[in-house]
Amino acid sequence: MHAYRASLLWFVSGSTALQPHVHFETDGLLVTTTGAGGVEVVHAIGAWSDLKEHYAHVAVQHWPGKVIAPGFVDMHIHYPQVDVIGSPASGLLPWLENYTFPEEKRFAEPAHAAEVATFFVAELLRNGVTTALTFATSSPSSVQALFAQAKAQHLRLITGLCLMDRHAPDFLLHGTQDSLQQTEALIRQWHGVDRLGYAITPRFAPTSTEAQLRGAGELAAQFPDVWIQSHVAENVDEIAWVRELFPAHRSYLQTYAELGLMRQRAVYAHCIHFDDDDRALMRERQTAAAISPTSNLFLGSGFFDYEGAHRMGYLHGLASDVGGGTSFSPFHTMLAAYYVGRTAVQASAQHPAKPGLSLTPPQLWWQHTAGAAQALGLEGQVGNLLPGCEADFIVLNPQATPLLARRTAQARSVEEWLFALIVLGDDRLVEHTHIAYKDGKPVGSVQSAPVLGAALL
Repeated sequence: MHAYRASLLWFVSGSTALQPHVHFETDGLLVTTTGAGGVEVVHAIGAWSDLKEHYAHVAVQHWPGKVIAPGFVDMHIHYPQVDVIGSPASGLLPWLENYTFPEEKRFAEPAHAAEVATFFVAELLRNGVTTALTFATSSPSSVQALFAQAKAQHLRLITGLCLMDRHAPDFLLHGTQDSLQQTEALIRQWHGVDRLGYAITPRFAPTSTEAQLRGAGELAAQFPDVWIQSHVAENVDEIAWVRELFPAHRSYLQTYAELGLMRQRAVYAHCIHFDDDDRALMRERQTAAAISPTSNLFLGSGFFDYEGAHRMGYLHGLASDVGGGTSFSPFHTMLAAYYVGRTAVQASAQHPAKPGLSLTPPQLWWQHTAGAAQALGLEGQVGNLLPGCEADFIVLNPQATPLLARRTAQARSVEEWLFALIVLGDDRLVEHTHIAYKDGKPVGSVQSAPVLGAALL
């Protein structure tokens, strides 16, 4: 067993997207043990005063004044776009053409793919992200490199070959059958290895023929425990393009449904320009939305309709969407989600105007931890610190900057304290990222920042 003492933050059983119940223990103890497959899991969590005698035989690592919280879950991110983050463009489609596609060409070279994968995984850990659903490129070498690096770090990571057989530069396209055969081979090689998962990954409907999408749906039926990931309803020009390419389908989202690509463990990024029929389809198929607020703001794509998502009750969680997204930091993403929630959805011919809403700090935190895990079909495995969860956690330093120290010291409630971290936090707040041990021993490297302040809590 291993034991860790600090302040503790987690979500209690029965939490939901609308009512996530945060538990905060000022002086707590987290005890872990070896679970299935040799992975470190949470054994007990609670007040130090209640648990210290029962676990007196276990050596304790103590972080006074720090806070242990669940590792963050990023539901949508592009590892090949690390080097184009912050590139200016007038919108989504020009951004893809001028920056993303030329950059992805470089990943056909295994050495380049491996170098970026190493940086990418380190950057996730530095920002406290311990689970990620990730896009690679259409080059198998990009998938191999990312899986290999995630395995070396024992990271829970899901990725897959990006499927494109039309409407993209020739250097990124692969034949329909060839791409599907490569996908099946990669599933058999990597899915379920260590803490890795495979995602069948059509980039988005415009860059796949109906035959490729249908073949992807058939693979999804053949391998029901793999994930599916793609993009939908991000940009009005993109939606118009899909309407031209797939005129027989009621909506962009319906195209995926008709071709076998909506089910549990299917995740669609953005989901901005939806109507209630689309939202109902998401709920019925138990398909999840990955909300990418920094990307949507940066590219001018629109605002995710939180009111509609809450009213219709479909799965959703937060994502950085690097490199359209502007930061790896979950704190930046949560703050942008707060801005988006507060922004009224404007009226159109199809949709009435809707007022903004204020997402609570627990709701924002839930969407990037336990709620995102639930949306990925990993509830009870990651994103929380309840007994049985894999022991991925972060150690936060509320005194990481002078302003953080000043503001958090004056917080009058847990919610106010959480909101101060969301508004003022960044990678400096994450002092240490702990990835669940393998067979009782640390695997790979983790972020560890200098201690910057005395005990606060």
